[in-house]
Amino acid sequence: MILDDIDLSADPALGGDQMEWVDEWDWNPVEQTQERSLTGAMVIQEGGKLYGRPITLQSNGGAWFTLDTVRALEAKRGALGAVMLLTLPRGDQHFVTWNRVGGAPVQARPIFRCVDPADTEYELTLRLITVAPPPEPED
Repeated sequence: MILDDIDLSADPALGGDQMEWVDEWDWNPVEQTQERSLTGAMVIQEGGKLYGRPITLQSNGGAWFTLDTVRALEAKRGALGAVMLLTLPRGDQHFVTWNRVGGAPVQARPIFRCVDPADTEYELTLRLITVAPPPEPED
């Protein structure tokens, strides 16, 4: 699993790609409104969603990351309006940005308590949301 240029794969000896897309099946690609008309009839309108699918990735004990990876993610998190390419282990690709509405977009929890943060590894939660691809550069 790769987010732009950051490899989110765990140690291959531990199973490689172990980040879990925890809300993968919560997405509904159709938006619907329901209203009653003055006659009492039900008026239902539906439309397809183009983007905005949440992608919450959690290590959930299956993957540990170094402080360098956490710092690289923090640097990307600080960029306003960043559009990044997320490549999933099965080859799916999504353009994403940080989902800042559902909580902190990057959460890191140390595996062990240490005085020096570089002396441990971290479990991660990344909150992303799909967006339109960036415009092609003009020649």
